Amino acid sequence: MQLARVLEAIAAKPARSVVGLISGTSADSIDAALVRITGQGPEARVEVQATHAHPYPPGLQERLHALTESGSVRDVCELNVTVGELFAAAALAVSRGVVVDLIGSHGQTIYHIPPAAGHQGATLQIGEPAVIAERTGVLTVGHFRARDMAAGGTGAPLVPYADFVLFQHPTRTRVIQNIGGIANATVLPAGGDLEDVYAFDTGPGNMVVDALMQAFFGRAYDRGGDVAAQGRVDERLLSELRADEFIIAPPPKATGRERYGAAYAQDVLARATRRGLAAEDLIATVTALTAEAIVENYRRFIFPRHDVHEVVVSGGGARNAVMMNRLRARLTPRPVRTTSELGIDSDAKEAVAFAILAHDAAMGLATNVPGATGARHPVILGAIVPGRMEA
Repeated sequence: MQLARVLEAIAAKPARSVVGLISGTSADSIDAALVRITGQGPEARVEVQATHAHPYPPGLQERLHALTESGSVRDVCELNVTVGELFAAAALAVSRGVVVDLIGSHGQTIYHIPPAAGHQGATLQIGEPAVIAERTGVLTVGHFRARDMAAGGTGAPLVPYADFVLFQHPTRTRVIQNIGGIANATVLPAGGDLEDVYAFDTGPGNMVVDALMQAFFGRAYDRGGDVAAQGRVDERLLSELRADEFIIAPPPKATGRERYGAAYAQDVLARATRRGLAAEDLIATVTALTAEAIVENYRRFIFPRHDVHEVVVSGGGARNAVMMNRLRARLTPRPVRTTSELGIDSDAKEAVAFAILAHDAAMGLATNVPGATGARHPVILGAIVPGRMEA
């Protein structure tokens, strides 16, 4: 069957089953979501049917982090296929027993270079979509970021389109705050159109906390913020870290491990060592940094423009009680909620988002938000890889 006919057949269905896949900058697992989508575009109705966290095998996280810092082209080639196999396995696991119409895979970001004066922006996500399509037999959409960058955008954040579909409210202005490895905010003005939406990365999310937890305690992350709760924030170090030039830079802006990865964590550790901080105090301080970077960005770039009614948090940070409590204290009287309270699992929201982006790419709809990325115009995001073609 010709690809055009496959897409027509998918579009003709009253509802479509779509799998969304992503592994964030922490590079420890794949988040998968199975959703049922009725309609298309901003008016679509999205029902989450299943979610699944697919862990990476031991040693892979370290290989991926090393790839970002000093990997070879051979390493990139090999891991592109290895990660693709794991993404395919995650798709099959979350959709067991369900006929899936298409898959949207963000992949695993290896490096992201936002455009700047004097150089072209570039991005690379691995987890080969062709491998996913072959192993699952399902049409797969991948490589979402490259087209936005080709149109002059930063290639991130891309989730604002899905945030609009899922959380736009007629009378309440919301900020949808994801706290993954990197933290990013989407502003949804009350009763606004997609053209009114804007978004940007606010700075480090869990990435620095995770790196220092691994260094001090051999643990991948601070579960529930328990270690941060045992420490005291060093206000002087926090003040230094808050002055980071990315945090105070105006949007559009995007960042990643290339800025807040191993080298940054080592620099923070060196500063803390000179100040004689205990491990728990440093974890408390970098946990506070994530919250303070978010608040600083709101103060500079959101609150002067909007009367925000509520902040809605997703990602691993939503499960960190210390981080959430600091956000609530600093943003009072505005309520700080989680996407789980609005019906979208806070751990799976990004996977749901890439299911939506893949779905609307297959429908032929533009899904970048120029107000978020700075792109010159709207574009259809993603490259389509056919599944197994019927005769």
